[in-house]
Formats: sequence, structure tokens, C-alpha cells
Amino acid sequence: MGFDHTHSTPATCAVSDKLGRPLHDLRISVTDRCNLRCTYCMPEEHFGDKYPFLQRRDLLSFEEIVTVARAVASMGGVKLRLTGGEPLLRKNLSVLVAMLHDIPGIDDIALTTNGILLPQFAQELRDAGVRRVTISLDSLNEATFAKISGRPIKPTSVLEGIDAARAAGFGAVKVNAVIQKGVNDEDIVPLAAQFRGTGVVMRFIEFMDVGTLNGWNRKNVVTGAEMVARISERYPLEPIAPNYHGEVATRYRYTDGQGEVGFIQSVSQPFCGNCSRLRLAPNGELYTCLFGNQSHPLKPLFEDGADEDAVRDHIHSIWSGRKDRYSEIRTEHSASANRVEMYHIGG
Repeated sequence: MGFDHTHSTPATCAVSDKLGRPLHDLRISVTDRCNLRCTYCMPEEHFGDKYPFLQRRDLLSFEEIVTVARAVASMGGVKLRLTGGEPLLRKNLSVLVAMLHDIPGIDDIALTTNGILLPQFAQELRDAGVRRVTISLDSLNEATFAKISGRPIKPTSVLEGIDAARAAGFGAVKVNAVIQKGVNDEDIVPLAAQFRGTGVVMRFIEFMDVGTLNGWNRKNVVTGAEMVARISERYPLEPIAPNYHGEVATRYRYTDGQGEVGFIQSVSQPFCGNCSRLRLAPNGELYTCLFGNQSHPLKPLFEDGADEDAVRDHIHSIWSGRKDRYSEIRTEHSASANRVEMYHIGG
């Protein structure tokens, strides 16, 4: 099955939300489990050995996930991203990818992973239809990496995953780092240097207040502008246009032609106005915002035997009523409780 095959079936019932934003992307979290305990996502003190992760029976089946994806595709959604937890912990993930790849209207399937299991799975995922992969790597320093990841593991394990992704021939390989002041901000330039000239796009993410357990404080945010300035001191940068309308990362390229870097600035430069992403949690709950505190459960619909049309109508009503813009009004809500945790919907 060639991954470059795309479909041209038009959307049958395109939908926009209350702020005029179309439904364009579906992020599918296939598991809430992870083999790391990163401090900004799944801190060990809250997610220890006895934490009650979802049981297999609680997860959406592949068929149910495909039904949701087909419904979203019929409303104009053309991009899918598989996330977790760590999505490679979901058994037979490449089978799901192949099923999603066959949906009319889906033009792009991407994967976000910590990379540790990629040497085992990269080629089969590429063959099944994953076009792009994003890999998390927050530090090249062994001590810093172990502290952030919450596990006695070395960054070389992630670098091996990146190498496996490059060897598998994905259309794009990107590396994400969440930067926290006083934790790994000294890694900004070394990370940029690591991937300069390799074809891998390094992206730096401002520390965000996703969920309520990661100890977020605005004082710990290194802004995108600060990061650009640090890198430019060593490797001059110049801004370049986005690849497409609504692209999350602000793009820069090295003036000497050695590639590009991106900056995701949800705190200092919110991009709610262009957000076209719907998120599906592993238990079938839909979220219309990364910082959402209200879910829309789909599992009851499936348990009642709902068909694709019913699921589409339900999602249509959810999206058409959407008015989320958390990052733009963060000052009013920064103390809000009960936001969904990042590990549950994959960032």
C-alpha cells in the first residue's frame, strides 16, 4: 500500500464552529499509557505504578476509531495525527494506520511519539501509510533528559528512533522539545545544532499549562522570541512563511541554508484563531481544545449501536457549537481546575 495515495472525495457536510473555524484535523490518542514519565505531561508523583490507566475494554476499538475518522473526513477533516500516551504501546498500530489510510478524503496521517520504540516499528508504520513523524526530545544532556523523562534512559535511545524514522523514509521527520526555564533552556542551541543540515526540523515549544498536574508557572516559560534570539546569536535565522493557513509553528530558516526550525508559542503568541483541531481520547471522549475541561463521550453512542451517520451528526453538533479560545484568554482561566491532562489527548 503506497502511502502517497490521496483521495479527492469532497466533504459532504463541511462544518465551522462559532468563530468560523473549520474542522480540518483529528488528533487520535490511541492509549493513555506511556513508557516515560515526563514532568510536563505525566509526572511520576501522580502517575506511579498503581495509577489506574484505562483497561483494554475501555478503549475505542480500531473499527470505532475508523468510524470517527470517516465522519470527520466527511466534514472536511483531511489530516489525522496518532498520539498517546505513547502510541507505539497500542498493539497492532500499523493495522489501524492501514484502515485509516483507506478512508476517502484523508490526505495525511502523522504520528507523535517519544521515539524509543521506533527502531522496532518505523518501517511497518511507514509502509502502512504514516506520512510524517514527530519525535519528542527535550535534552541531549543525559542527566537533564533523565530528570525530565522520569526514567533512567538516555537521549541516545531517542536519537536511535530518529535515525530509524529517517531510514524508513517518512515524508517529514520533526523533533519537538518543550523548553522550561532553569530546566532545559541551556539545551536550545545544542538541540538546534544537532539537527542543522540534516533535513530534520527541530521545533521548540513554550511550556504550556496543559492539565493541572505539571506545576506550570508563567515564570518558567521561555518565549519563542527568546529562543529565536538565542539561536540567532550562534546561527542567524530569518522568518519564512507558513506551509499552510493555520500552521501551529512559526517557521524560521538558517540564513546559511542549513535547514529550518520552528517555534510553537501557545503562551506568548496564541493561535486559537486558526485552530482547526478536534481531539479524540482513547476512551472515546472528544475534546474541542487542548486545554478543555469538558468532554463529549462517544462510547455511549457506539454501545447503543449508532452508525456512522449518527456519529457524524453528533460530531457536527459538537463542532458547530465550539467557541474555545483558552490561550487567548489564559489570564482569566490560568487557575481553572479539571482541565484534561496532556497524556490523555496527546498534546
